[in-house]
Amino acid sequence: MSSEETPRNEAPEPRPTRAQPLPQAQPPAPPVAEEPDPSESEVRTGRQRLGAAVWPPRVTRAQLIVAVLLFVLGLGLAIQVRSNSDESALRGARQEDLVRILDELDNRTQRLEDEKQRLEDQRTELENSSDQAEEARKQTQQKEQQLGILAGTVAAEGPGITLTIQDPSGTVESDMLLDTIQELRAAGAEAIQVNGIRVVADTFFSGAAGDIEVDGKRINAPYTFKVIGKPQDLEPALNIPGGVVQTLEKEQATATVERSEKIIVDALRPAERPDYARSSPQ
Repeated sequence: MSSEETPRNEAPEPRPTRAQPLPQAQPPAPPVAEEPDPSESEVRTGRQRLGAAVWPPRVTRAQLIVAVLLFVLGLGLAIQVRSNSDESALRGARQEDLVRILDELDNRTQRLEDEKQRLEDQRTELENSSDQAEEARKQTQQKEQQLGILAGTVAAEGPGITLTIQDPSGTVESDMLLDTIQELRAAGAEAIQVNGIRVVADTFFSGAAGDIEVDGKRINAPYTFKVIGKPQDLEPALNIPGGVVQTLEKEQATATVERSEKIIVDALRPAERPDYARSSPQ
């Protein structure tokens, strides 16, 4: 081994090391803003949209129609289910139960028929009673009109005559006018008035010629009689031989009779209540 060779066990000569620069401190990085989770944003927006759609409630016509149709459909289904349940119950019932149910239905039907007949009888009775009451009311009104005409408390109209007596000499006595009334009543006169005074059953004539009173009221010539009755009977009754017309002509008075299809007797007498007489049921 040569002297230039380095022994194995001898450590190699260290190489000079080059100074390395120290790492400079880096400034802290700015905080990175966390991005919002897109799923949370979408969820929040959906809720808001759902709330806006639900409140305030907005019901359109189409929605209302659909709701009504759904209600009717549900009601029909409920009725159908109940009917099917009843039919199922009847289908599974025993023969004795079916006979009992049938008897109850028959009894109920009979009761309803009896009630119907009873109501129909009541209706018929009410109709008859109503007809009778209406007829009685009409007859009462007619009777009241007739009695009012005779009593002089209501006006009357109908065919008749107008008798006018002229007395230029003032010789007509009150008994002559009373005889005229009697002749007219005997001929069928139903309503009479003399110079605006209604003649009734208790009418009286008084006074001398030229100063005649009817029921205490003075009347002057000409004396005008308005009479309702059958003209074909009234006029001949006045013109019979020795009757009213001839008697007046003897006293220098004249009597004129004129027929008419409509005579109005509108002079009225006050309705007087009798002191003692009362209506009798017979």
